[in-house]
Amino acid sequence: MKIALVSDAWAPQVNGVVRTLQTTVATLRGRGHEIETITPDGFRTIACPTYPEIRLALGCNRAVADRLDRAAPDAVHIATEGSLGWAARKWCLAHGRPFTTSFHTRFPDYVAMRTGLPAAWFWPILERFHRPAHAIMVATETLSAELAAHGLPQTQRWSRGVDLALFTPGNAPHPKLAALKGPIQLYVGRVAVEKNIEAFLASRVPGTKVVVGDGPARAMLARRFPDAVFFGALHGVELASVYAGADVFVFPSLTDTFGLVMIEALASGVPVAAFPVPGPLDVIGGMGRGAGGRAGAQIGALRDDLDAAIMAALSTDRSACAAEGRRYSWDACTDQFYAALAKPDESLARAA
Repeated sequence: MKIALVSDAWAPQVNGVVRTLQTTVATLRGRGHEIETITPDGFRTIACPTYPEIRLALGCNRAVADRLDRAAPDAVHIATEGSLGWAARKWCLAHGRPFTTSFHTRFPDYVAMRTGLPAAWFWPILERFHRPAHAIMVATETLSAELAAHGLPQTQRWSRGVDLALFTPGNAPHPKLAALKGPIQLYVGRVAVEKNIEAFLASRVPGTKVVVGDGPARAMLARRFPDAVFFGALHGVELASVYAGADVFVFPSLTDTFGLVMIEALASGVPVAAFPVPGPLDVIGGMGRGAGGRAGAQIGALRDDLDAAIMAALSTDRSACAAEGRRYSWDACTDQFYAALAKPDESLARAA
């Protein structure tokens, strides 16, 4: 099948959304599907206000329409709500073409944190964007319920995957970790205000706090917390080796819709400590035994007191963590994506 995937989030951005999209595209191509990607690298762009890593395409309506006309896709998936996404949405509606979207990021919450304005002011924009979609792909049941409360009931599950050959308990720990005082407490992800990393770095649990990733808050946090170790962005084998050397993975975010890094940590045999909020609740579970308690044994701990969560997670069974992490494969993730697409014989069910 010929599939057009439109996304304002793409390389060189480094985040879970981009990894998910790129891996899904690669897996689909490996299965023989033809994928047309429409991404910012093919356009003149400007930096997104307050989020400079995201590049927004300028004056892209005509160019996106031309690309879609030439591609003549059997299915269109619009991954993000940026300028490329709106242009693709416009083309689909003008041509009476069904399309799917995905909801990766709570941008109303992010913008509210950066501006001090109420998140409720920004939700109507997202509601309008997604309302005509044949299906909205979401990672968790919690997010599905949240969107239904905003008048968007047409959600379909699209979970996340892990490279199980790369993230494994058998990896040798990163050599830089050997000289650090344990327990090693690890954060991986974008270093920005919306990730609530300060809550992790302010923890009083003894040991060493390690931050892997980059972003606009890195310099400020490094000044405020000189005892923390900032590795910068790492990839591939080097990233996997840092996971392997950690004693606990700390996920302090209060706003993420899923948290791909949590399942990378679990697959590496590392327990997760987090707040009891959507994302961690969907992956680690309220009792720390996985979604629906399916893991059986403890794979982490969720507490309102992050210090208590870290201490509790340190005593969990690493083999149970690895077993739970192995439940997440990119093949299963891609199966869900493909099943949710609006196929050629399906008509547009909703008006803008």
